[in-house]
Amino acid sequence: MVLTTIYALLYYVAFAIFVLGVAYRIYGYAKTPAPLKIPTTPAPVTRTGVVWRMFKEVLFFESLWKGNKWIWIFAQLFHASLWLILIRHARYLLQPVPELVVLAQPFGKYAGLTFVLGALGLLARRMFVARVRYISAPSDYLMLLLFLGIGISGLSMTFVSKTDIVGVKAFFLGLMTFDWQPLPSSPNLLIHLGLVALWMIIFPFSKLLHAPGVFFSPTRNQVDNPREKRHVAGWALELEKGESA
Repeated sequence: MVLTTIYALLYYVAFAIFVLGVAYRIYGYAKTPAPLKIPTTPAPVTRTGVVWRMFKEVLFFESLWKGNKWIWIFAQLFHASLWLILIRHARYLLQPVPELVVLAQPFGKYAGLTFVLGALGLLARRMFVARVRYISAPSDYLMLLLFLGIGISGLSMTFVSKTDIVGVKAFFLGLMTFDWQPLPSSPNLLIHLGLVALWMIIFPFSKLLHAPGVFFSPTRNQVDNPREKRHVAGWALELEKGESA
């Protein structure tokens, strides 16, 4: 029961830091003024075009595809696998399990392999591409190593040493209702859950915030209409109103 208590408290803390931290950072992004009209050209000239551009950027990494094809392959492999893994893991948090999650189970099982492969490719990019290595901080390497640790420990529970997934689901469902259930004491499970909790704690303070941050990038979310409409940042507009009053 001591182990269950430690991990239960760890996940409450990690979840709170994750949600509050991300919400705070998104609030900061939303309040940051964009004083210049700086969409990366060629850029859409309508708001509908901007939505389509963002859709292609977020889902297909369009700019990365145009810039570097082999990095795009590993990035897509990594992110697409991550989405499949997250959908597959939703079964531990939902009861009954939706049909979409059920259908994703066989694909999500092997997505762990492609996830690790994608992370290794991105790590190799940071290590062996000189211009990327030059701008890489230790945290960039540590984050990829953290993902590798999560992926490998997760794969070990599927292909090496089976874990009591019924007990794992009972534990997480119990967390949500504050009815704690015993957590299986499998070493690879404890390592996996510990690394995932660490990822949740680090996320709001890391470069991983590019996930929500891309939606606030003025180079992507602005309409290219500087001749048709004057762009004035909110704070400058308030200043103009004050001066004219």
